[in-house]
Amino acid sequence: MIHFMMGKCDNILIGGGMMYTFYKAKGLEIGRSLLEESRIEMASELVEYSKSLKTKSLLPIDTVVAETFYEKSPYKIVDVENMPPDMLGMDIGPKTIEMYCDIIDKSETILWNGPMGVFEMDNFAKGTNAIARAMARATGRGATTIVGGGDSSAAIIKLGIADQYSHISTGGGSSLEFLEGKELPGIKALES
Repeated sequence: MIHFMMGKCDNILIGGGMMYTFYKAKGLEIGRSLLEESRIEMASELVEYSKSLKTKSLLPIDTVVAETFYEKSPYKIVDVENMPPDMLGMDIGPKTIEMYCDIIDKSETILWNGPMGVFEMDNFAKGTNAIARAMARATGRGATTIVGGGDSSAAIIKLGIADQYSHISTGGGSSLEFLEGKELPGIKALES
């Protein structure tokens, strides 16, 4: 999730499965959580790069962990420094939800790409749902809110608040490539 204020990117809020790759890059225990081994070095470089831009890259401070990847799996909330080695991360925790929603409440333009947890399972949808509702509130107060990606779109449709955003695109990767300035084949074809 990326938040823009006053024409520049002030905050990058990291959540979902990718947060564990960032934790691993910082040398933290991630248990059996999702990890993109080939992206550890890149995660480290991105955090450093964002510092050179004076952009805050924020990682969750707490996480919801479960014994298994299952809706009814026993779970608990832990600070990221206390991740049990035998559990897996499933969502951002309540302290992170509060911190991220506070930033969203102060942002003028918000781009969201990707859920904060395993939103398909109710026990692990709290982070995604809270972020979705915070963005809807932001739209209501006049912020520009852009949602990119099939999973993020599905989450807000599930909540019944898809009409409360400035723009929704199911093409998450394409949306990010468009913002990067890359040429998209579909757009090019329409322009021809």
